[in-house]
Amino acid sequence: MKKLIVGLVMLAGITSLASAEEGDAARGETLIQQCTACHGVGGASTAATFPKLAGQGENYLLKQLHDIQSGARVVSQMAGQLDNLNDQDLADIAAYFSSQTKTVGTADPDLVELGAQLYRGGNPETGVPACAGCHSPTGAGNPPAAFPMLSGQHAGYVASQLHKFQAGYRADEPSDDARTNDGEAMMMRTTAFRLKDFEIEALASYINGLH
Repeated sequence: MKKLIVGLVMLAGITSLASAEEGDAARGETLIQQCTACHGVGGASTAATFPKLAGQGENYLLKQLHDIQSGARVVSQMAGQLDNLNDQDLADIAAYFSSQTKTVGTADPDLVELGAQLYRGGNPETGVPACAGCHSPTGAGNPPAAFPMLSGQHAGYVASQLHKFQAGYRADEPSDDARTNDGEAMMMRTTAFRLKDFEIEALASYINGLH
């Protein structure tokens, strides 16, 4: 019951955040010039170091922008990038990237079987839940709950974030090496902490080709 209440509170907070600012994608396009250097034209990043933003859920993007701006999520490459933007600016940027067409990569054939097994069924022996439960079987995510789209995301980026969530499992404060901004329930931190390195590699590869 406690977990259910926490989940409902989180969802209510996300919903109120999303409804506070109505994003204007057209205006957002005028604000993202500096974003293209890392995230690519239209958010279709070609470098595994930087996440693809094109087609990502608007609620999720908006939450991450607010978290990065406030310091709740530390991304060294983003330092100072959002300092002069207001809530409406962030909403418009999120709306723009969300409106763009996502791109999908390819999975390593040797890792597909394990990646699919973990993504769709988890690992009951180690308590790892299925990714599909929150991120959907196709990787489309859950926009109302602000669970991100994973489909087509760079394998290198996915792996790096899972390792950061692992580090965040025991971290008290956000840092470059840890992610702690996944809510009070610590869903991603707990899940990532239970993953082995070879499982992370397989999952990341599978997600890159998921569509």
